[in-house]
Amino acid sequence: MTSDPKTMSCFAHRQLLTMCLLTLSSCGGLGLRVLSDKPLTVPAKWHHGASSAKPLDTALLPQWWKRFNDPVLNALIAGALTGSPDLRSALAKVTEYRARRGIERAGLFPSINTNTTGKASRSKNRDTNITTSTENYQTSLDASWQVDLFGKQQQFINAASADLSQIKENYYGAEVTLAADVATAYMTLRSAEAQLDVVNHSLGTRTETVQLTEWREQAGTGNALDIQQSISILEQARSSIPELKLTIAQTKNQLTLLSGQMPGSLDSLLSGHRVIPAIPNNIAMGIPAETLRQRPDVRAAERGVEAAFARKFAAQLERLPSLNLSGSLGIEALKAGRLLSPQATVASLLGSLTAPIFDAGRIQNQIIMQSEQERQFLMTYESTVIKAVSEVENALIAVQRYGEQLTILNKAVNAAREASTLSALQFKAGSVDLFISLEAQRTLLSLEQQQVTTTAQRANACIQLYKALGGGWTSR
Repeated sequence: MTSDPKTMSCFAHRQLLTMCLLTLSSCGGLGLRVLSDKPLTVPAKWHHGASSAKPLDTALLPQWWKRFNDPVLNALIAGALTGSPDLRSALAKVTEYRARRGIERAGLFPSINTNTTGKASRSKNRDTNITTSTENYQTSLDASWQVDLFGKQQQFINAASADLSQIKENYYGAEVTLAADVATAYMTLRSAEAQLDVVNHSLGTRTETVQLTEWREQAGTGNALDIQQSISILEQARSSIPELKLTIAQTKNQLTLLSGQMPGSLDSLLSGHRVIPAIPNNIAMGIPAETLRQRPDVRAAERGVEAAFARKFAAQLERLPSLNLSGSLGIEALKAGRLLSPQATVASLLGSLTAPIFDAGRIQNQIIMQSEQERQFLMTYESTVIKAVSEVENALIAVQRYGEQLTILNKAVNAAREASTLSALQFKAGSVDLFISLEAQRTLLSLEQQQVTTTAQRANACIQLYKALGGGWTSR
């Protein structure tokens, strides 16, 4: 084996990536081997996905919300991605870590400083009464350099580069979360508005029933009990209006908060459009391996492992000698104005090679610490992969089951609407009593509210599916 440090570093990196990071293959899916005897194998296909998955449509994922065909939703997310203070803070952190990497890179090069001194003295001989003045000026260029003899500083640069990449992925992850949060809040708003429309429509029908019972009581064919029952059903429906208006107002404020704006600034944009957007059809799922490549949190976890390994390797290199070089080039003159034509020049060069002999276990404990941190990052990586696959599976199940539930509810609502109409007509004709008509109205309102809720839940499940697939960010 070669003993060249740079070759050893490259070999160690390749070994780590082979053992610990994602290994893609066309037939076996995606596997992860951590510091244990048991490998974590990602399935080759989704458990609840289509039998023949199409390749993941990465072209549509960055702006998946446009597939809902809702201009207001598009405007909200676009505004949030540019106006969110949290997102701008995450972007500023990227700049910070880019500077951190620059600081580590500077350690590869010598540092050069200039130094200029002047000295003047004056003495008087009392015996001869003669005063003597002397001047001396010096200027020099001083250089010092810690040679990266075995690649330790390069490992710190590798760690800083991995840190920077991880921060970038965290920024992309913040974009993914923000887009999903805005879309979810928007669905909540439209759901509450649709619920309010359903209740208002039901109030009209129930008000007519109250008037009819009052007319019958006045005509002597009804009674006070029917009137009070119809009023009770009317006010029961009306009691849900304040809570729905509260949800609408608070959700609007949530959308302004996500967009980095003051409450009320989005009211004009959000007014007049009270429909829950229909979810897109035929979402291209791909295979789990493609999703893990796309998700910023998985990519960030990979970079964390790389940074931890580089720091562990740098700690191991502390055992090896270090080479320090220093030098100086100076000139001397008797007058400040004669520094450009000095009387003397002075040059020096010093090199020192130091190696640790006794440090009371500092280096060994540093290696142990960095090794355990590497192990922790590997466990975090493993957990992130499992979480990513689980989130996709959960979202797939939710989209499917809410779709099935909505199909059933649509049939139930149609039947209840017909029953409510027939019972109202028969009540007016006097062929059925009030209880049957009121029960039909109550059933219809309940089913229509469930229909709205399930429609919003299915839309939110679709949003979570896009988020789980890693959609909502673009590389910059």
